[in-house]
Amino acid sequence: MDTLITVGQLVLSLSILIVLHEFGHFLPARLFGTRVEKFYLFFDPGFSLFKKQIGETEYGIGWLPLGGYVKISGMIDESFDKEQMEQAPQPWEFRSKPAWQRLVIMLGGVTVNFVLGFFIYAMVLFGYGEEYFPADNITAGIAVDSLGQEIGLENGDKILRVGDVPFERFNDRIVLREIAINNAREIEVVRNEQPVAVAVDPKWVDVLTRYENKNSRLFTARMPFVVGVVKDGGPADVAGLVTEDRIVSVDGSPTPYFDQFTDAVRGRGGETVTLGVQKKDQENVQQVPVTLTDEGQLLVAAAGPDYFYDTERQEYSFAESIPAGIDQGVNFLSDQFKAFGQMFAGNIKVTESLGGFASIGSMFGSTWNWERFWYMTASLSLILAFMNLLPIPALDGGHVMFLLYEVVSGRKPSDTFMERATMVGFVIVLGLVLLANGLDIWRWING
Repeated sequence: MDTLITVGQLVLSLSILIVLHEFGHFLPARLFGTRVEKFYLFFDPGFSLFKKQIGETEYGIGWLPLGGYVKISGMIDESFDKEQMEQAPQPWEFRSKPAWQRLVIMLGGVTVNFVLGFFIYAMVLFGYGEEYFPADNITAGIAVDSLGQEIGLENGDKILRVGDVPFERFNDRIVLREIAINNAREIEVVRNEQPVAVAVDPKWVDVLTRYENKNSRLFTARMPFVVGVVKDGGPADVAGLVTEDRIVSVDGSPTPYFDQFTDAVRGRGGETVTLGVQKKDQENVQQVPVTLTDEGQLLVAAAGPDYFYDTERQEYSFAESIPAGIDQGVNFLSDQFKAFGQMFAGNIKVTESLGGFASIGSMFGSTWNWERFWYMTASLSLILAFMNLLPIPALDGGHVMFLLYEVVSGRKPSDTFMERATMVGFVIVLGLVLLANGLDIWRWING
């Protein structure tokens, strides 16, 4: 069921984006009197799942979910309809229209995706606002995971700044982004009440962007160990622990924070330990013997940071959400440009950061959350616009490149040249799609 939910979100999101992208081509084409022969969600080599003729346009759904298309009369595209191109140009064909009209038609798809991405970001802010932990509210500092520890952070550190960016909202993704995208080389923290500058080795740009570390945390909020959920029949349940019990020691050694508890039981799988347990609203501490699992666990879920620390929520009016959504989209695109720059510089490996449908789908999660769904859809819309503008024949950016050449030079590339260039571009795009999805399959096989 989890997989179906993930796949369902991915398919719905891509379907929305593909249909609206193609509508961005369809609308100006029709406004300029250009005939549109087909409007398809997904590709239909051989046959389609659904089709209906309305006027001069066939609308349908293909069986190959690798995109979608509109077939515009007199346009050299992935359909490679050479027979039509051998005929004399007709006034309703794409090739008969002025260069500026053809340029508007080709830019229509990415324009829709850019506008849609900004608009969805804005509506997510308007509808949900932004809930976050102010960094100042996390009074106990950070609990460091293995990657954060290797970088040089320590439990209890209070982060003040990453590079030149103040750490105002508690989120380890901010630290990751500043290191991997913006080349931050120093993290300023307060450690044992003293300011400390943690130097960041340039190697972390590569390490943090590796696929294996995609979901790894650098740190979380440091918290006491309060029991959240107890698994039936597990060691904690057998020992009588219940929700909101606080574990304050192990075998007499104080463990005021969860990370200290995990340190105290590490390597003690299958052993019986004595926990100091403080019941809710009680000051006395009970000594409770518990036999850990073979993995050294109690089989409980600890209470999250919102149990101990207050969040804040920034609300947006409709008027406020529009510029805020645009800013969010611009920042996202800026990060994408910088990431590409890091790839070209060799700091980020393409094979580590590239992913196909499985990688994209995993970002939606296995539970249906509309806020996350729309946020992901906005991000994908901007990525689709950005990728489609790349100057590769067969993509919108390739057509735009040749049209700009025609506008500037006054010379139109020949149909034969365009056919060959489109074929080369199609092979490049297909190769990238196969590489991205092949990497997903390789990662799945290798666990």
